[in-house]
Amino acid sequence: MKNVDLNNPFFIEHGKIIAQNYKSYFGHDLCNTTHEHIIQDLWQAPFAILSHGNQSDPIFNFGNETALKLFEMDFEDLTKLPSKYSAEPMVQEERDHLLQRVSQHGYIDDYCGIRIASTGRRFKLKNAIVFNLVDNNQQYYGQAAILKEWTYL
Repeated sequence: MKNVDLNNPFFIEHGKIIAQNYKSYFGHDLCNTTHEHIIQDLWQAPFAILSHGNQSDPIFNFGNETALKLFEMDFEDLTKLPSKYSAEPMVQEERDHLLQRVSQHGYIDDYCGIRIASTGRRFKLKNAIVFNLVDNNQQYYGQAAILKEWTYL
């Protein structure tokens, strides 16, 4: 996709962090490769991958091609969006509860909830995986989500 330089050192390292954390929680690889540029495989995965940083009001810092299609936005717009705005205001409390569960347990693999695309199109997630990210220094780095099942409403 234009304007996304996956050879950028941030994205190369970010891909490794997502993959390493996923493997540490779930015991298997997220993608079929663990090479230096795993970000390329994450970018093209047939499921949605999103992540946000560790700000007090976290902003998305990555969304793969599938996530961009699902949320109906381009990479630039996604990476300016506070992640709380991926949910409608009436389900913000549900989202806050989800993030609290992830913070307490490190991950969840059973999240179901309603999300909204930039066009207003709503969709229901089923069995979404959300997990904490730590960097190579074991410092909290943010959270990632893997979305494999959704239904448009």
